[in-house]
Amino acid sequence: MSSVDDRATPSPALLKVLTGAVDLHTHSGPSPFPRRINHVEASYDAARIGMRAILIKSHHHNTVMDLLAMRDLLADAPTPAYGGVALNSEVGGINPSAVAVAIKMGGRAVWGPTVSAAQHIAAHSHDDGFPTAGSDLEEKVESVFDDTGKVSAETVRVTQLIAKADIMLSGGHLDVESQKALFATAKENGVRRILLHHPDFIVGASENDVEELLSYGAFVEHEMSMYHPGVPAPGWPITRLIDWIERVGPERTVIDSDLGQEGNPLPVDGYLYVTQQLLDHGISEKDVRQMMCHNTAYLLGLEDSPKAG
Repeated sequence: MSSVDDRATPSPALLKVLTGAVDLHTHSGPSPFPRRINHVEASYDAARIGMRAILIKSHHHNTVMDLLAMRDLLADAPTPAYGGVALNSEVGGINPSAVAVAIKMGGRAVWGPTVSAAQHIAAHSHDDGFPTAGSDLEEKVESVFDDTGKVSAETVRVTQLIAKADIMLSGGHLDVESQKALFATAKENGVRRILLHHPDFIVGASENDVEELLSYGAFVEHEMSMYHPGVPAPGWPITRLIDWIERVGPERTVIDSDLGQEGNPLPVDGYLYVTQQLLDHGISEKDVRQMMCHNTAYLLGLEDSPKAG
C-alpha cells in the first residue's frame, strides 16, 4: 500500500460532497517534469475522498502505456486510473497514428497540443508561471492547420478517431482560434465529449470566445492548482473561480486538480481546500457535485450523460 494512503482524511461533511469525484487532470509520474507521486500513489491519494476515477495527463507521452506497465501494482489500488495522449512534438504532433495507438490500448482522452502549442510557447517565454524544469525537449510548434490555413487532414482524422471511440477531446493549450476550428471540426465529426482547459490561463479566451466554444458542446475546466495557496502561480482568489461558475453555470463547468507536481500539494489536498472554499462562499453541494462528479464522469466516458443519476 502506498505511503500516501495514510494521510489525513476529510471531515464526514466534506467527504459526503466529494465521494465519487473524477479528476480529469492528474499529473503523476513518470514524466520529464518532476512529479511528487507516481500513478499508483495517485490512486491511493484519490481514495482518501472516495474518488470514482482519475485521468493521468502527461504533456509528453501516452500515459495508457504507463498504466498497462504498472498493471500489477495497480491491481489492488483503490481508485481506477485512466490514460490518454497529448498531441505534442514527442508523439509526432497532430498524429492520427498516436491517437489510434492510445485508443487501441484503452485510452480515454486526447489532448490537443499543450507544450507544443504556439500559444503556450509565446506565453511561456514571458514567464507565465508554467514550470521550466524538464522543458528542453526539442519541441516545435504543432498546429491544427495545414500550410494553406485550413484545418489539416490529420486534425480531421484525429477527430474522426475520437468520435468513433467516443472518448474525450481537450483543446490543450491551443490559442482560441485554433480551438474554435478544432472544436467545430470535432462537433461536425460527432465528438460528444469536449473540454476547454483554463480559458484565462495561457489560452486567453474572452467571454465571447468561451460562449462560442460552449456552442460546440465544450465544457469549461478550471484547475484547483490555480486557487490553492500552496501553489506559487498564478495564485488567484477563489472569487475568480466563483465568477466563472456563475458566468458559465455549473452544468457546463468542470473543476479538476491539475496537481501532482513536485513541490505542490497532492491532488486531494487541492480538492479539500478548494471545495471547502466554494462551499464557504455559497456554492451549493449539488453544484459542486455537478462540476466534480457528474460532468467529469461524463467526459471520461463513465456515464452517457452529465446529469445526476
